[in-house]
Amino acid sequence: MLYTMKTEKKPLNSYVISITLVATLGGLLFGYDTAVISGAEQSIQRYLIDSLGLSSLVHGITVSSALIGCIVGGLISGYFANRIGRKNSLIIAAVLFFISALGAAYPEFLFFEVGEPSIGLLVIFNLYRVIGGIGVGMASALSPTYISEIAPQEVRGRLVSWYQFAIIFGQLLVYFVNYSIAKGQPIAWVNEIGWRYMFASEAIPAFLFFVLLFYVPETPRYLASRNKKDKAMNVLTKINNSKAKAKMIMSDINKSLSASEATGKLFSYGKTVIVVGILLSIFQQFIGINVALYYAPRIFESMGAGQNASMLQTVIMGLVNVIFTIVAIQTVDKWGRKPLLMVGSVGMAIGMFGVALLAQAEIFGTWTLIFIIFYTASFMMSWGPICWVLLSEIFPNKIRGQAMAFAVAAQWAANFFISSTYPPMMEFSGPLTYGFYGLMSVIAAIFVWKMVPETKGKSLEQLENIWLKGKAE
Repeated sequence: MLYTMKTEKKPLNSYVISITLVATLGGLLFGYDTAVISGAEQSIQRYLIDSLGLSSLVHGITVSSALIGCIVGGLISGYFANRIGRKNSLIIAAVLFFISALGAAYPEFLFFEVGEPSIGLLVIFNLYRVIGGIGVGMASALSPTYISEIAPQEVRGRLVSWYQFAIIFGQLLVYFVNYSIAKGQPIAWVNEIGWRYMFASEAIPAFLFFVLLFYVPETPRYLASRNKKDKAMNVLTKINNSKAKAKMIMSDINKSLSASEATGKLFSYGKTVIVVGILLSIFQQFIGINVALYYAPRIFESMGAGQNASMLQTVIMGLVNVIFTIVAIQTVDKWGRKPLLMVGSVGMAIGMFGVALLAQAEIFGTWTLIFIIFYTASFMMSWGPICWVLLSEIFPNKIRGQAMAFAVAAQWAANFFISSTYPPMMEFSGPLTYGFYGLMSVIAAIFVWKMVPETKGKSLEQLENIWLKGKAE
C-alpha cells in the first residue's frame, strides 16, 4: 500500500534541509552563470563584436553562446545520471562551472594578447561560455531530480522550489557583484577590466559547490535502481526519521522498478508524459523570461537610465523576483501546481502586452518598468519554480534520467532560440517582439489547463499510474 501524507507529522529534518541546500547550489550557479553576462555583454560587444565589425546576430549568439552548452549538458545529463549517479554527475558540473568562470574572465590565456580582439579570441571566449553552459545544462536536470528523489512527498514541491529560489538568488547575487564592480568606475575601465572580474567571481561558488557535494548521499531511488538496497534504506531512514516509513517507501520504489511496464525505454509509459515534459520546458522559455534577464541593463538604459542606474534597477528587479519566488515556495504544496501556473501565465501576458503597447506609443519610463517587474514577478511565482517541480515529478523512476535530459535539452534549445533572436527581432519591431511573448503566455495557460496533471500530495511512484492509465486508454 502506498504511503499517504496523512501519517506524516514531521516531513522535514535538518538532514533533509542540509542536503537540499547543497543541491540547490547547482541552481545558484545556474542563475549566476546565465545572468553574469547581463553586466558584461555591452563590454563584450565593444571588445569582440563592434571592434571586428560583426552583426547584431553575432552579438546575440555571443550573449547566448552558453546556451549551446546548456543543450549539450541537458542531453548528456541522463547518460551520466544513470551511469555514475546524480551526485557524481553534479560534481562534474561543478568542475565545468569553475573552468568556465576563469576561462571567460581571461580568454587570452596562452594563445592571444590582451587588447587585440580577433575572430579566434571570440571563438575561444564562446568556447569557455559553452563549457559553463554544459555545467548549467547538467545541473538544471540533475539538481531538481536529486531534490525530488530525496524529498518527502508532502514537501517535495516546496523543496524543489528552493532550486528556483537558488537560481534567482544567484542572479540577484551576480547583479550585486556586477553593480559593485562597475560602481564609481569609468566606463572605459569596466570595458577593459571590470567585465573580467564579473566572470571570474563565479569561481568562488563553483568551488564551494564542488567541495560540499562530497558530503551528501546519493539518492535512494538511484541506489535502489543499482541494487544497493541497504544504502537506499539508510538514506530513506535518515530522511524520514522513521525506519517503518522508510520500509514502506522502499517497497513502493521496488514495485515501481520491477513493474512489467518499466522497461526503461523512453516511451515505455506512453508518449504523453514525454510530450508534456518537453512542452513545459519550451513554454517556460517562449514566454520570454530570459530576454528580461540577459538584456535587463540594456532594456532599462533604453528607458533613459545610465549604465550604473540600469544595473541598480536590475538589482531592484532581482529583489522582486526573490520575493515572489518565496510566494511560490509557500503556496505550491497548498494551492497546487496548476493554479499557480495559470495565474502566472495571465500575469505575464498582462505584463508583456503592457510593455508592447507602451513601446508602440514610444513611452519609456516608470510604467514600462512597472510592467516588466509585474511580468517577472508573475513568472517567479509560477513558471519559474513550478516548471522545475513538475519536471522533477512527472517522469517515472525507470525513465526519469533520460526523460529529464530530453526535456531540459528542449528547454535550453528554446532558450537559445529566444535569446539569440531578441536583438534582430527588436531591430525589426519592439512592440511585436514583446507582443509575441505575451501571446506565448496566453497559449501556455491553455496548455496547462488542458494537458498538465496536478501532482500535489502524490508520491513519485503514485504519479506513474497517471501515465499508465493514459497509455491503457
